[in-house]
Amino acid sequence: MDMNEIKEIFFQECEEQLAELESGLLKLNDGDRDPETVNAVFRAVHSIKGGAGAFGLDDLVSFAHVFETTLDCVRSNKLEPTQDVLKVMLKSADVLADLVTASRDGGGVDESRSRSLVKELEALAHGELPSSSGHDAPKPAAKAAPAAAPAAKAELPKPSDDSGFQPIPFSFDGFGEDDEPVVEGSLYEVIFKPRRELYSKGNEAALLLRDLSRLGEMSINCDTDALPTLDKMDPEASYFSWKISIRTTRSEDDIRAVFEFAEWDCDLEVKFAEEASSNEELPMVPVPFDLSILDDSSSGEDERTSERGASEETVAAALSAAETASNVSRAARVAEKKESAAASAAAQNNAAAAAAGAGQTIRVDLDRVDRLINLVGELVINQAMLSQSVVENDATGTSAVNMGLEELQQLTREIQDSVMAIRAQPVKPVFQRMSRIVREVADMVGKSIRLVTEGENTEVDKTVIDKIAEPLTHMIRNAVDHGIESPEKREAAGKDPEGTIKLTAKHRSGRILIELADDGAGINRERVRQKAIDNDIIAADANLSDDEIDNLIFMAGFSTADKISDISGRGVGMDVVKRSIQALGGRISISSRPGYGSTFTMSLPLTLAVLDGMVVTVAGQTLVVPLTAIVETLQPEAAAIHSFGANQRLISIRNSFCPLVDVGRVLNYRATQANPVEGVALLVESEGGGQRALMVDAIQGQRQVVIKSLEANYTHVPGIAAATILGDGRVALILDVDAVVAASRGQSMKPEMSLAATG
Repeated sequence: MDMNEIKEIFFQECEEQLAELESGLLKLNDGDRDPETVNAVFRAVHSIKGGAGAFGLDDLVSFAHVFETTLDCVRSNKLEPTQDVLKVMLKSADVLADLVTASRDGGGVDESRSRSLVKELEALAHGELPSSSGHDAPKPAAKAAPAAAPAAKAELPKPSDDSGFQPIPFSFDGFGEDDEPVVEGSLYEVIFKPRRELYSKGNEAALLLRDLSRLGEMSINCDTDALPTLDKMDPEASYFSWKISIRTTRSEDDIRAVFEFAEWDCDLEVKFAEEASSNEELPMVPVPFDLSILDDSSSGEDERTSERGASEETVAAALSAAETASNVSRAARVAEKKESAAASAAAQNNAAAAAAGAGQTIRVDLDRVDRLINLVGELVINQAMLSQSVVENDATGTSAVNMGLEELQQLTREIQDSVMAIRAQPVKPVFQRMSRIVREVADMVGKSIRLVTEGENTEVDKTVIDKIAEPLTHMIRNAVDHGIESPEKREAAGKDPEGTIKLTAKHRSGRILIELADDGAGINRERVRQKAIDNDIIAADANLSDDEIDNLIFMAGFSTADKISDISGRGVGMDVVKRSIQALGGRISISSRPGYGSTFTMSLPLTLAVLDGMVVTVAGQTLVVPLTAIVETLQPEAAAIHSFGANQRLISIRNSFCPLVDVGRVLNYRATQANPVEGVALLVESEGGGQRALMVDAIQGQRQVVIKSLEANYTHVPGIAAATILGDGRVALILDVDAVVAASRGQSMKPEMSLAATG
């Protein structure tokens, strides 16, 4: 692996670290004070700084270092993460992301903004609030109250002589009562000797040692023997080394993880320490002793002497036995302690390995995944062709080959689902990017707005994720600029001065719904209507419903802004949003209440690669209707068909009437309408068009098909979303249900209004 590949991996990891950084800061901004959240934020910046130092990215290292220092003040409870403090840190996270992008792609960043934020971060680290705040100093972090504060400070005695010696009263009462608790865990010895490269890359030995101290009880000895005299000292060299003893319940891997970004620039040795306490007290052992030797009425001195000698021998033997037993007991305890510590360390290592194994991932180039998906798509097509050939030649359908093909079909479907799951990713990265846009645009227009997200872990195809970022950006900017009122207007209306934008993602009926809601003033329909009249979009006497007026904002060139700014006013926003979503096979709708806000709902397919559809026949042509659009199928009866107007027909379904749409007539497959009784009706539901009954000639079956772009291989066809290859090798067109429904309502199927609802 060459340096460019390693550098590319570093930038990929930076994206993950930046996402972790912003996620943690937003949690802190919402009131989360979990120390692990603060630690995660600190680790993200520290990791970026360490990696950037290895590649000589000085601008990134210097900014990350200042940012890291301020975060360390929060981590050590020296700085309270208030709203003002977190506002500066969120802006700093944006600049850090810009520096990463500039380092990867080239280019520069706003130097004045970077310098301004560096000054604000340094001020925070020194206990000063941001300049935007009206307070004098930041709130210090809450500290634990002392166990017992003295009632009054005792007056100190005055010096007793001219030497200035001042006796200090000290009480030994209670001394030793609060002994330090015994620290459990294993004892490790760490030898850490930095090289000169460690300091040149922005790492600091003091910070590494401090991080190590958080793992347990630690004692440090600094070796200064290599320090030369001043005239021979190299200011960029490294002369110190440290020998550390640390007792911790963590594993050796956790200790080494502290030095993760410095292990190439230092000499590091971590080993399990041998321990055996030599000052343990001997256990109490009962000693047999004959009290009769103290009896004065004993038989005589010789007997007493003889008995005394025997007793001394007994005592000596007992003491020897006690000492032997003590040594054996001590050795057993030490061995047991070693085995326990080793078992504990092994268990921790196994647990860590198991945890790591549960979340193991690999990085795969996206082109390889795309190629795999294309190959699986071809496998599906060939499997369908083979199945159809066997069915045509085996009328009974009971042959071993037919049964084997059924199993092959099931396995192919499972393979396809598994491969598609590889491309599925949560929408969280896109949602997190919207937080920065809200902050920046809100600052530009002088509004206070909070972004709330839900369903960030909702998964969708990566292709969809990559392409929804631009439409969402337009909608977010529009909501901040037009949707949310100014703080003064909100207060006058009895609202919270801080506006709220809610971004939600969820699955529904094989599609993903993304909703963007704000609690602003809603759509001013009178103003929208007047603007449309002024721009000759509608006639002055046009009779439009509320929904139709709301949808006027999607017209090209339409804008309600009074003046052009950096944010809006050029009329190139919402029409771009609609076209982008339609290009993805999606739909967008609006719901607005004046004074309460607006909600934009985007309905998108989960994937752009495969589709579950119903294969139908219309005027001799084979079409595929997306299964997610079909509510039910039914065989029309003559009594249920009713004429309406010159050429409109309705079908009665459970005491309600639904328009009947001849698909063959809409697509110009035939010149006259077919007899509904001779065909099959598909009851479909479209976005904004309600329910319609699509009339087809016959249903061939239901199957999963591989989507092939018609525009990329041919050209756009109104009413057709895409194409696919059937089992017999023929090309079938995938019906654009919403375009057909819109045509039945009198709208022409122009290319720009086709919704391409493929999923």
